[in-house]
Amino acid sequence: MPVRQAHIVGIGQSAFTKRGAQSAKGPLGLAVRAISGACDDAGIKTSDLEGFATFPDETVRPGALQAALNMPDLQFSAQSFAPGGGGSITALGLAAMAVESGQANYIAVFRSIAIGASPRYGAFQPHLPHAEILDPFGVTTPALSLAFVTRRHMHEFGTTKEQLGAWAVSCRENANRNPHAVMKDRPMAMQDYLAARPIAEPFGLLDCCLETDGAAALIVTTEDRAADLRKKPVRVLGTEQGSSPRWGAGHFGFEGMPKDAFLSQNGGRLGERLFSKTGLSPKDIDVAQIYDAFTGMALINLEDYGFCARGESGPYVGSGATAWPSGETPMNTAGGMLSEAYVHGLNLVTEGVRQLRGESTSQVDGAETCFVSGGGGSAPTSAALLGRAA
Repeated sequence: MPVRQAHIVGIGQSAFTKRGAQSAKGPLGLAVRAISGACDDAGIKTSDLEGFATFPDETVRPGALQAALNMPDLQFSAQSFAPGGGGSITALGLAAMAVESGQANYIAVFRSIAIGASPRYGAFQPHLPHAEILDPFGVTTPALSLAFVTRRHMHEFGTTKEQLGAWAVSCRENANRNPHAVMKDRPMAMQDYLAARPIAEPFGLLDCCLETDGAAALIVTTEDRAADLRKKPVRVLGTEQGSSPRWGAGHFGFEGMPKDAFLSQNGGRLGERLFSKTGLSPKDIDVAQIYDAFTGMALINLEDYGFCARGESGPYVGSGATAWPSGETPMNTAGGMLSEAYVHGLNLVTEGVRQLRGESTSQVDGAETCFVSGGGGSAPTSAALLGRAA
């Protein structure tokens, strides 16, 4: 194993709150808190950082961070092209490539959202190229777009509302054990889920992710440097990004999508590459963090990445296979984006790191491997495999 293999050595976050609660701090203030916390977690100074990797919609600029964090030199900065949460793992992959190729030694991956101080992600945006196709029919938000996909899945495979609810309830139970989750003190039972006000059939309020103010960050460096730092490092076994043929604007456009692509979250091909190059399979995964902006998105992602066969995600989740602690592969153990926070999925990566360190509030005993997916429904999207360091 090369000594320059990328490792995650520090994680940090700001407080996670309901949208608008931290507008005064702004995205820059939240990013500085998260990145500084990640540096402290790793046992390095912010002045040791040499670069950043982030998402395409990030409003915090590298130059502003360099000044705020007292960095003497900025050697690397990169943004993913994958929209929204599709770029969460792409950003990690960019950082891994930077340290493995010698462009920098310490890279901070971050995402910062302060709704009210910056544009609201997911709001109606008439300038987008697919707006003229869908907006005349009232399909103006991600919830409406993904509702079509989930309803089609229910029609094709018999997926039930209760099976969608099993995912949401499990995530909430995990969040209730997590003191940093937005929904830490809000228990939810199946009857609460089924009684939630409707948003877009079949989605009710509790099928939809939170809208959060907050930031998350992680520090990536090389194996040789990782060995001497404060916390046990986590290996980046592999990352992948990509898009399937004829995906176009995906579920936020629909134009030209064939049926098999419509009933996907665009992760199948990149998932095959990821598992192939790491020599692992879904059966080797001890814990997983699945992008769950909506319940239906999460279930279809499980099929794309091979945790269950096409059309079987409803019964798979409904059986308790993804629940902690007894499920065969516990998932979204901090609460996911439905109940921990919506930070475009970077909080899924930080929870994966906690699991492999043995620090999660819903710890999977002996976890050695973790799968993390980026946002589905977008083109391209991304995924990663993380491993416990030897």
